[in-house]
Amino acid sequence: MSENLEIEFKTLVSIDDFPRVVDYFQLKEENFFTQTNYYFDSADFQLKKKHIGLRVRILSNDAEITLKIPQKVGLLEINDTLSLEEAQQIVESASLPDDGYVYNKLTALGIDKDNLRLIGSLTTKRAEIKLPQGLLALDESWYNKQHDFELELEVDDATNGKKDFLTLLDTLNIKESPSPNKIQRMMRSSKVKD
Repeated sequence: MSENLEIEFKTLVSIDDFPRVVDYFQLKEENFFTQTNYYFDSADFQLKKKHIGLRVRILSNDAEITLKIPQKVGLLEINDTLSLEEAQQIVESASLPDDGYVYNKLTALGIDKDNLRLIGSLTTKRAEIKLPQGLLALDESWYNKQHDFELELEVDDATNGKKDFLTLLDTLNIKESPSPNKIQRMMRSSKVKD
């Protein structure tokens, strides 16, 4: 289990700017990896109403379940590691584990895990680069017949991080374009309505 505060700044990137950023950081195909996020909520969107996100993320060799809860600054991320088999079972059965830190936090929040169901998925091809300012992620994502590109900078300090992010965008000659988080983009593009 890990629990950490996630502070990140992000922007959508155009289809024309994406290859420029890839070239700027000299990224090759082998620098990218693929992950699929499977999102869960109740039929009446109890998590969405509290601005909470719940996902199972599956990569090639490992998986995790993550609960993201808004804080005054950033998001509290609570993660439990899963085997690939456990993650596949959760996704296929749409039944969440009844133990672990995520389960305990859901229970403390008054959310019955048996009311949660799979609401959608999003697949991302991602490259991560450690910069002095923080961890940069360059994403290409597919969901509900949508395809988009995003740049994220995860930082330790919100104030300096925002300045660093804007400086980075200026260096890359990219105009900031507000980017809803991945679960919001997936839900907005789907037939899932609240």
